[in-house]
Amino acid sequence: MTNSLETIDRATILHASTPLKHHRDGTLGSPRIIASGQGIRIRDTNGRESIDAFAGLYCVNVGYGRTEIADAIHEQAKKIAYYHTYVGHSNEPLIELSQRVLQLAPAGMSKIYYGMSGSDANETNVKLVWHYWAVRGEPQRRKILSRLRGYHGSGVVTGSMTGLPLFHRSFGLPLDFVKHTVAPHFYWNAQPGMSETDFAAYCAHLLERKILEEGPDTIAAFIAEPVLGTGGIVPPPAGYWRAIQEVLRKYEILLIDDEVICAFGRLGTKFGADLYGIEPDLITIAKGLTSAYLPLSGSIVGERMWRVLEDGTDLYGALGHGWTYSGHALAAAAGLANLDIIERERLVEKAATVGAHLQAKLHAAFDDHPLVGEVRGVGMMGAIEFVADRVKKQRFDPALKVGPRIAAQCLQNGMIARAMPHQDTLGLAPPLVTTTDEIDEIVAIAARSVQEVADQLKRA
Repeated sequence: MTNSLETIDRATILHASTPLKHHRDGTLGSPRIIASGQGIRIRDTNGRESIDAFAGLYCVNVGYGRTEIADAIHEQAKKIAYYHTYVGHSNEPLIELSQRVLQLAPAGMSKIYYGMSGSDANETNVKLVWHYWAVRGEPQRRKILSRLRGYHGSGVVTGSMTGLPLFHRSFGLPLDFVKHTVAPHFYWNAQPGMSETDFAAYCAHLLERKILEEGPDTIAAFIAEPVLGTGGIVPPPAGYWRAIQEVLRKYEILLIDDEVICAFGRLGTKFGADLYGIEPDLITIAKGLTSAYLPLSGSIVGERMWRVLEDGTDLYGALGHGWTYSGHALAAAAGLANLDIIERERLVEKAATVGAHLQAKLHAAFDDHPLVGEVRGVGMMGAIEFVADRVKKQRFDPALKVGPRIAAQCLQNGMIARAMPHQDTLGLAPPLVTTTDEIDEIVAIAARSVQEVADQLKRA
């Protein structure tokens, strides 16, 4: 039956981020069909178990096999599984979830519009930003500023805001109204002799220069993650968010805080904004909202922005935007049960303490490794970046695929970690329920896998 499923998979499914021809012809090997999971481990249909040290895609924060969430979905499905939220319709779990999320969110946030993924939430954000400026009488403000190596989705607009070539080439992206500024990665982008605060000021200077080049009265918003995620798990340098927000306020540019990864405890705080002092106009949420038990995302609108959107009713009537499944009752029920677990098990606080253990273990294991250029991270996110020469900061030849080889070796050794795109970096983002003993196991497997690939490179 397993072989039959694998054959059917290759014949019928278009997989994300997959070399299509190689998947179809079996060059990549057989599809791995995941059958079950418990805690931080998953098991495939061949019985092979792996530690999931990336929580799916940073999203299974409460771990696998949480019957509380399954039961909540089941109970809601017996009442009403779906009715749309257009023209003022709602449902009980959605109302309760909205109240709880706003209680957790940074001060000054007002309303939530729901979708199914971070991508569609950021598409919503762009439309809300454009609507805001139209109501304000400045419809020429349409440009969106983003950052190189930022990740904001893989749609047409969101893929444009994403600052990674994989999401641009062959699609004719980015669209011309999206402009990118420097990634705040101190290791690679700081000039010699700069301190972190110097580099933060330099990033703010480059942002202001970009604004002036484009024309401040054409800029609608700036979008950024508190911590770069898919772009390499890169925490901001000291003083970065203070310096960036000073520039944005100077030119009255809206701030979209993309918390798809960071919200609901990943950094050891409720939101990344809490850790870095970010005061956003919009917040994007998704992954940790339901721990991926059902798809649900949200655009949280700040009070200052909401008042303008409300005023737009007199000018434009009903807001011309909507998704069929927005505010889906089953997803809202899953979200409530997920938040119950996070609060009951104090997972935000646990992420802070276990996250500190993760960071310490990573530095102890890799700081002095000859192939490691940088160890970085915050909370329950960590990254190890590999270089051919750490003294000269010389990258590996991309053809060697060092990062993917190390990720593949981790899988051979029983652990899923992520080879971050367009760099030789191994990313870790385990579920928030991970224990310190399990962190020790994760780091030990990573260390063994790195050394095994280092030995292979040496022999070659």
